[in-house]
Amino acid sequence: MNQEQTKYLNVNGRLLDLSTPCVMGILNVTPDSFYSGSRMQTEGEIETRVRQILEEGAAIIDVGAYSSRPNADHVSAEEEMNRLRLGLDVLRRTAPDAIVSVDTFRADVARMCVEEYGVAIINDIAAGEMDADMFSTVAELNVPYIMMHMQGTPQNMQQHPHYDNLLREVFLYFARKVQQLRDLGVKDIVLDPGFGFGKTLEHNYQLMAHLEEFRLFELPLLVGVSRKSMIYRLLDTTPQEALNGTTVLHTLALMKGADILRVHDVRQAVETVKIVEAMKAASVGD
Repeated sequence: MNQEQTKYLNVNGRLLDLSTPCVMGILNVTPDSFYSGSRMQTEGEIETRVRQILEEGAAIIDVGAYSSRPNADHVSAEEEMNRLRLGLDVLRRTAPDAIVSVDTFRADVARMCVEEYGVAIINDIAAGEMDADMFSTVAELNVPYIMMHMQGTPQNMQQHPHYDNLLREVFLYFARKVQQLRDLGVKDIVLDPGFGFGKTLEHNYQLMAHLEEFRLFELPLLVGVSRKSMIYRLLDTTPQEALNGTTVLHTLALMKGADILRVHDVRQAVETVKIVEAMKAASVGD
């Protein structure tokens, strides 16, 4: 395996070392994200959240202004940009050196964030499917690109998710997309299997059970399961009560090779990484 490919991302000319998994803290500047505790609307709330994410040990702040929860309202590009400008203005004032990713499927929004605010990473739930210009824009901007697998759109993805062979279809999807990006000269690619995006409860656990097989791509792997329905629906609870289940899944994901955890609860995820890394180090010495 090409260890260099799996260990580093080039973020604004700096190397982000992924030899130890890192945590990406979620900053939602939306009024309707599925987990109410993550919604930040005012400058004060955003500043407090930015400080919390960094103080608790996250390596990346992921800013999103378009709620991608199932059946979420569609938001215009103009509204998404306005929300992001508010969030990024506060973020850059508060933490000018922070590594920031933008959670968007729109090429124009991604370009604005990179060119105006120095955002380092584009995090696209649609892997270019919802904006034909996304791949060429990523190549031109020369930034790392996180692409997620999603069946459908946020508005319809959970209505009737169906696969003849889930793993085969997700793998072929990524193989095709990676080749397209490579042909355009994109160097830093991160894969996100898309837990909860066009997947049934069973599909999500099937993906988790086979997560280590994604190492075949020799690319960094991001896992986003924080407080999602695959936890609270299974346990018959709510997103507010899903932290314990989230930590269990983070532990499993790290044992299976996850490089980045995208989370609401940074401190708990950072602690999980430390414990799993200590276990791996101890097992090497056996």
